[in-house]
Amino acid sequence: MKRMLTTLFAVGNSFVAMSQSTTDTVPPPAFKLSGSADVYYKYNLNGNYTDNKTSFTNSHNSFELGMVSLKVEHGFKKGSIVADLGFGKRAGEFSYNDVPGSSNGLSMAIKQLYVSYQLTEKIKVSLGSYATHIGYELVDAYANRNYSMSYMFSNGPFFNTGAKVDITLSSSMSAMVGVFNPTDLKSVSQNSHKYIGAQLGWAPAETPVKLYLNYLEGKDTFSVQNHQVDLVATYQVNKVLGLGYNGTYSAYLDRKTPKENRTNDQWWGSALYVNMDFTDKFGLTLRGEYFSDKDGVKVFAGVPGGGNVTAGTLSFNYKAGNLTIIPEFRVDKASVNLFNKSGGKPADVASNVLLAATYHF
Repeated sequence: MKRMLTTLFAVGNSFVAMSQSTTDTVPPPAFKLSGSADVYYKYNLNGNYTDNKTSFTNSHNSFELGMVSLKVEHGFKKGSIVADLGFGKRAGEFSYNDVPGSSNGLSMAIKQLYVSYQLTEKIKVSLGSYATHIGYELVDAYANRNYSMSYMFSNGPFFNTGAKVDITLSSSMSAMVGVFNPTDLKSVSQNSHKYIGAQLGWAPAETPVKLYLNYLEGKDTFSVQNHQVDLVATYQVNKVLGLGYNGTYSAYLDRKTPKENRTNDQWWGSALYVNMDFTDKFGLTLRGEYFSDKDGVKVFAGVPGGGNVTAGTLSFNYKAGNLTIIPEFRVDKASVNLFNKSGGKPADVASNVLLAATYHF
């Protein structure tokens, strides 16, 4: 998932072999080039673009370009590098702290960039910037079965920059520990605060169940302490039916506020994904999500007493080779008037229809 490297493969073996003697045991370099692109059209039945409260689909009645990505992976002996670049509106929202025109503006195109060293057969050390280990969904549109994003993805971390150690504990268990900059920052100059991240994974090859327990904790650049615990579970029931679950809890404490006035603000969410693949070409995914923000930390900021939202998303997936066409229907129901009609009248429901296309190689 977010935290796993794809397997590197060797190319050009026959050419290298011609220059090697029979006693040359140095393996040839491994190289992989991959990429993707996505586009979409969305229509909001309330008639405006302000109803969108999640990432990457903030539009109405408009054809939109998502992101084009290019990813290069190379490994030689015990060292490897991953350079993952993205261009477009989706990439800009993903790296929202890297403002164009600033000293960090050029790094907006960097989704991931890290180097790794295989210290032992079971321990790998990496340094750089990575898509976060938190959550079920991914920034690359082709890797998700729903095109629009969940509230949990949109309000959690997008990426972490720092150092991490991946450990293979057994054939079915893995672990990760890391030290990172504050969330979604590739560069920090304001303070020396760091985040601690960890993951424990259980993914036996012989069973259809996979579990990942994730953790992230630290102080941001405004001295707000954050703790987030996240669970991802998948269960492939049979060839047709697969289930996914994501639950997360995030708490905030402002360390600059006097102790007697501090409050432990929080949000949490829970989502179930029902995936059905009727053929190799056609499938669907139903996502049901409940997002609670009673303290007004995220979506309901500025709303007295906060609120919650329940969202249902039905996405069809039609595959033609590496191309996937995604018609999608979504309804969001809030506990308060979070949305608006086109004339400005408040509403507690937002409904959308969307047609997206993704391609990857």
